[in-house]
Amino acid sequence: MYHQVGIPSPRGTPYRGLTVHPRDFARQMTWMSRLGYRGLSMRDLMPYLRGDASGKVFGITFDDGYRNVFENALPILNRLGFTSTNYFVVHQFDGANVWDAHKGVPHSPLMSVDEMRKWAAAGQEVGSHTLDHVHLSEVSPEIAYQQIAQSRTELGALLNTEIGAFCYPYGSETPGVREWVRKAGYSNATTTVRGLVRPDDDLFGLPRVTVARSTNIFRFLQKCLTRLEDRRRSG
Repeated sequence: MYHQVGIPSPRGTPYRGLTVHPRDFARQMTWMSRLGYRGLSMRDLMPYLRGDASGKVFGITFDDGYRNVFENALPILNRLGFTSTNYFVVHQFDGANVWDAHKGVPHSPLMSVDEMRKWAAAGQEVGSHTLDHVHLSEVSPEIAYQQIAQSRTELGALLNTEIGAFCYPYGSETPGVREWVRKAGYSNATTTVRGLVRPDDDLFGLPRVTVARSTNIFRFLQKCLTRLEDRRRSG
C-alpha cells in the first residue's frame, strides 16, 4: 500500500510518512524483480487470490491518484513490466487531497482525467476510492452506496471499461459496506488492515502491507517476504 511517490515534506509535517521517495520506490521494486517476483494490479492478481493460479507475485496499490505517482512511479513500473492499481477519488480529478487539509497535510495535486487515461493505457489498473473520499461507515447508507456505486459508473464511463477494484477511504468499512461494494459490481476491495493475504480472506476485505517513507529496504523485504506483517493483524 502506497500513497505518494515523491519528495517527502519537511520534518514535522503531518502524514509525511505517506510519501515514499522515488529512489526508494525504485529500489523496492527492483529488488522484488531481482528476487523473481512480479508486481501485479488487483485485476491481474485475482486468479492468484482465488486459487486459480500460483507463482511469485505481489500486489501493488496506490491510494488517491496522486500526480507524483504518475510522474515518478509509472516509469519504474513500466521498466520492470509490473502492473498496479491506483484508487481514484472521482470528484477530484485534476484536484488535490482536500480531505487532508484540516489536518495540516500539504496540498498535493491529483491526476487529471487525461493522466488517468494514460495510466490505464500503460496497462495499469484504475480502481475506485469513492466520489469524495468519505468515511463510508459514518455516512448514511444511501450516501455510502451512492459513493460506492456512482464512482464505479463514472470511472467506467470515462474509460469505457468495467471497474473491478475498490478501496475503502480511511479503511472505514463494516460488513454492510462490504456488501454494498459487492452489490455495486466490484470484484475485490482493499482495506488498511496490515498483513499478508490468506487463502480464506474475504476478497472484499483484503489486508495490505504498508510502505512508508521510513521503510528501509531490509524492512521492506521483511514486510513482503516474511510473516512480520501478520503479527499486526487483528484476527
